[in-house]
Amino acid sequence: MIRIDQTDGLWTLTLARPDKANSLTAAMLEQLCEAVDAATQAQARALILTGEGRVFSAGADLDEARAGLATSPLWEDLSGRIARAECLTIAALNGTLAGGAFGMALACDIRLAVPDARFFYPVMKLGFLPQPSDPARMAALIGPARAKMILMAGARIPAEEALNWGLIDRILPSDQLLGEAHALCSDAASAHIAHIAAIKRLIP
Repeated sequence: MIRIDQTDGLWTLTLARPDKANSLTAAMLEQLCEAVDAATQAQARALILTGEGRVFSAGADLDEARAGLATSPLWEDLSGRIARAECLTIAALNGTLAGGAFGMALACDIRLAVPDARFFYPVMKLGFLPQPSDPARMAALIGPARAKMILMAGARIPAEEALNWGLIDRILPSDQLLGEAHALCSDAASAHIAHIAAIKRLIP
């Protein structure tokens, strides 16, 4: 359910459960953690996260969420691994980003999205707390009031507004999304991993 592609130091991890809006199971989260570790060990210079179909991810699989996945430490574990990765990380959001899936995108260095993407994180409505690191990462991008609009007021943010806020960095047609992600990785792909890591450490 997670497809892994590797080419010349560029790793692409694809959520491949489009029939279920790429909703995430515990097994998928574990696969993603293992894949990020494998990319790190292989000294990947760039890592792209994307999805199949028209939705990036609807968050937790509903059946598993009811059984406890919604509050699993796996979400924070995954976002922490992505944030600590020394390579360039890009979320190529092929559609709507919702719920716990927010964490992996917030942990990336760059976020691209298609025009019809929507962004929401309905923890207030569902009675859960967000992943521990998500509010701070979100507020660093868009400010505390807008973070509260998403996390506390349940706002659903369209792509254009998300771009204006700084939640995403570019909007692209779906047929150009991965091409742009690859283009943004080109300099890193030809660099030494220590150089990439050094630049990342210079940016708060």
